[in-house]
Amino acid sequence: MTIQTIIELAGYLGSILVVISMLMTSVVRLRVINTIGSVIFCGYSLCIRSYPTAIMQACLITINVVSLLRLMSARRDFFAVPLDATDGFLRCFLERNKDDIQAFSPDFSDLSADDKIFLVTCGSNPAGILAAEKNDGGNALRVKLDYILPAYRNASVEKFAYSQLSGSGAGRIVVRAVQGSHKKMLRRIGFEQSGDEFTLKIGGKV
Repeated sequence: MTIQTIIELAGYLGSILVVISMLMTSVVRLRVINTIGSVIFCGYSLCIRSYPTAIMQACLITINVVSLLRLMSARRDFFAVPLDATDGFLRCFLERNKDDIQAFSPDFSDLSADDKIFLVTCGSNPAGILAAEKNDGGNALRVKLDYILPAYRNASVEKFAYSQLSGSGAGRIVVRAVQGSHKKMLRRIGFEQSGDEFTLKIGGKV
């Protein structure tokens, strides 16, 4: 394989990554993949001496990096708003996202008045819903719904959301997860896995 062929393949790879990034639902993933693609394509442009294209890619890289830094900074600004099961905004949120919720949490049906329900926000933007019910005589909290909008799905949001349950008086949190990404997220924030069941001792660090 010649150097020229390698350069051409790198150009195709950079272009493909940029296109793939446009398909991402997560803003962070979009920026990260787009940045990687732009770096590769910038290198390709320099190799073929297409300097205007290289300059454009360098500008895109700068924009992506600045946007990522702002996103990461903003994502630390989380809030949790307790809600009642009959709250109008909650019902609207569940209805608007019902298809994704069903795919993410197929066991979920509805919430009841006794559930602990939190609306998690990033700044002033709704990011997701966490709802749990008491089981085992109040010694355990079983999560009925752990749903974060695709644009906000990361360990920081999940960790913050579950920290809201730490003062409930229960000894552990139990979650059933079916999606691989959800399972990975729960393991990252300290849950112990047994099949599709995940358990976190609230006395531990959430």
